[in-house]
Amino acid sequence: MSTVVVKIGSSSLTLDGGAIDVAAVVKLCDDVVGLRRAGHRVLVVTSGAVAAGVAALGLDRRPADMPTLQALSAVGQSRLMQVYTDTLGRHGAIGAQVLLVPQDFFVRRQYLHARQTLLRLLELGCIPIVNENDAVAVDELRFGDNDRIAALVAHLVAADTLVLLTDTPGLYTADPRLDPAAVLVEEVRADDPVLDVDAGGSGTTRGSGGMASKLAAARIASWSGVQTVIARASRPDVLGEAVAGRLGVGTIFRAHDRRLPARKLWLGFASATAGLLRVDDGARHAVLDGGRSLLPAGIRSVEGHFEEGDVVDIAGLDGRVFARGMVAADADGLRAAAGRRSGELPAGTPPEAVHRDDLVVLPG
Repeated sequence: MSTVVVKIGSSSLTLDGGAIDVAAVVKLCDDVVGLRRAGHRVLVVTSGAVAAGVAALGLDRRPADMPTLQALSAVGQSRLMQVYTDTLGRHGAIGAQVLLVPQDFFVRRQYLHARQTLLRLLELGCIPIVNENDAVAVDELRFGDNDRIAALVAHLVAADTLVLLTDTPGLYTADPRLDPAAVLVEEVRADDPVLDVDAGGSGTTRGSGGMASKLAAARIASWSGVQTVIARASRPDVLGEAVAGRLGVGTIFRAHDRRLPARKLWLGFASATAGLLRVDDGARHAVLDGGRSLLPAGIRSVEGHFEEGDVVDIAGLDGRVFARGMVAADADGLRAAAGRRSGELPAGTPPEAVHRDDLVVLPG
């Protein structure tokens, strides 16, 4: 029995006016129940709450300001869940709403509670329906798209497969909307540099993701030991083919043989960076090859304005970012400490600029 996380985006779940496309939910639930009957455990990460709220309130477009988006999420989430509940109920299946926030992944206590809840729901035979808790999410600390949530949930429950359903057949060699010669990429290795490219933004106005966010999710999943498939939601038996790993179903991203812990995943792939520390070759070697903390003595320059506890990129003198970590002091404090040995640090300055437990070396 394998565990499968399925994510579907707003563009695949809603009509042009934003109303929930019931036929699309029916198709998804049919496929999910099919996996269940084949012996798999399934979790669904769904978008569509904001879009459903737009339609429910009769707005002519999706607003951009955060308070309105949060209000629309509160309006639309219950309507979205009702469609899932009714549709799954026709198969005798039970959906369970789970709303998550970023702290559920990088705060250890919340991480364990979230995992315990999801695993218990699966044990009870339920199908968890996961979404970001947009109604109360803080703008500065939120996922912004459900692709990353899906990848982190896949890590959380030690899933075997992550399926990202969208309105395109998968990843192309170029944007097929602009280049008629673009062809589908059927398979991507875990160390393929394609995982590091920017594939463009959202293709519709109803969603917040796009191929770039899906590539980011595939990168997170790959470093969680989870195989990822990007495929068209409307494809017949798409989930069955994706779980079977059938070439041509979409784009299959192979899993890496190394599995990062949840906190390292968050720091490396899911957090927003607030600045950059440029370090000398000695510090770079200590972090990369010695697994050591970054000390102030190795810092050559500090860029950006950040506070203690923010996440920053760490680059060598050549400008290449090789690590990311949570700083133990603010930007002004690190500027004052840069290049100084422990005995020369200003009073109150922590001995480590970034502790090794709060630091992750980036792949490649």
